[in-house]
Amino acid sequence: MSKQNTIAIVGRPNVGKSTLFNRLVGQRKAIMDNESGVTRDRHYGYGDWIGKNFTVIDTGGYVHNSEDIFEGEINKQVKLAIEEADVILFMVDAEAGVHGLDEEFAHILRRYISKKPIYMVANKADTNLRANGVGEFYSLGLGDGEIYAISSANGHGTGELLDAVVTHFEEPGVEEPESEIPRIAVVGRPNVGKSSLVNLLLGEDRSIVTEIAGTTRDSISARYNAFGNEFILVDTAGLRRKAKVSEDIEFYANMRSLRALEECDVCIVMLDASRGIEAQDVNIITLADKNRKGIVILVNKWDLVENKETNTAKDFEAKILEKIAPIAYIPVIFISVLNKQRVHKAIETAIEVYHNKRRKIPTSQLNDIMLKEIEKYGPPALKGKMIRIKYATQLPTHNPVFAFFCNLPQYVQANYTRYLENRMREHFDFTGVPIGIVFRKK
Repeated sequence: MSKQNTIAIVGRPNVGKSTLFNRLVGQRKAIMDNESGVTRDRHYGYGDWIGKNFTVIDTGGYVHNSEDIFEGEINKQVKLAIEEADVILFMVDAEAGVHGLDEEFAHILRRYISKKPIYMVANKADTNLRANGVGEFYSLGLGDGEIYAISSANGHGTGELLDAVVTHFEEPGVEEPESEIPRIAVVGRPNVGKSSLVNLLLGEDRSIVTEIAGTTRDSISARYNAFGNEFILVDTAGLRRKAKVSEDIEFYANMRSLRALEECDVCIVMLDASRGIEAQDVNIITLADKNRKGIVILVNKWDLVENKETNTAKDFEAKILEKIAPIAYIPVIFISVLNKQRVHKAIETAIEVYHNKRRKIPTSQLNDIMLKEIEKYGPPALKGKMIRIKYATQLPTHNPVFAFFCNLPQYVQANYTRYLENRMREHFDFTGVPIGIVFRKK
């Protein structure tokens, strides 16, 4: 297997790490803002340069000896990225000059000098004056003898930096793995346990977890193998109602979560058992249905529900289905991430839903079954017109869509469409998947 050439971008807060990350991967994957601490988790992307493919890790800003809960967790993520990387880019700010936090972080990086190549990258060197002044960073005692003056905002100097970096990659490396691999996105309101679930499944702390709602700000992707299948597992920021999104950062986090939902194959929608299903949960499920995604509902924190009886889960599920009606095809699983209860059942169900979404029904089998159902109960006449359905076939689409050919497609009513969908679901397993039914002239 080809080597995964890995570059980690590290440094103190607000020096432009995410801007360089976005430039190296060729798209705006990381959220950028002038406020420090925007990036919290390790964020992965893929790039290439002169025939070499590589993975880039964006990290949060390192702050030494901080008592802030987020900064302490960010530091853990930074250290994990350094351990994982083949090449480290230590980014500093050419406009601000040497900062005390740069000196403290340089002290930490020195223990890796003999193990990995470390490049000093002076960002925001947009003018000749700044570019000529980067020599002061030699005092940090890191790098390969050269300080790379760049502007990640406009790309100046990044080519020379990459020329040097890729010399450490002996093999071409792996191309971006995400294009053909199915994507499962974990979505939901803030603080329902999305990051805890992803961390548990991956067996590592990819996402920072705290009791504070809104801890995750970006969508974090990771490859995941389970039950003989390989997937991209996407942790997302909590989706809030528009009225509650106040800051720019929250707005972009919301947008990234919505994009993750739109780009995935299966949505795992997480609810909080202690709060039940709320209006925003219904909005998220409806949005996933409109986007024709496979859907699994996970009711997390089931361990917090006291005095459970035989029908407690059944009654809870009935309330969910009542709130999301007429959507009735979604499996509901009760889990506890904290107690590791039914977590693997949840991912197994998501994989089954993905396969259901890809299911193709042979035309002969479809007609053998559905024409009998149509004989039992045909489409009601409208305005004295008799509707006769001749045959059906599955269309070559990404999602299950079935065309029923008949003499008067314009007269088929919505309640008969629902009848056909219900009969389809009785005979074929489309659990968790929206079905499209269209009528065409024959």
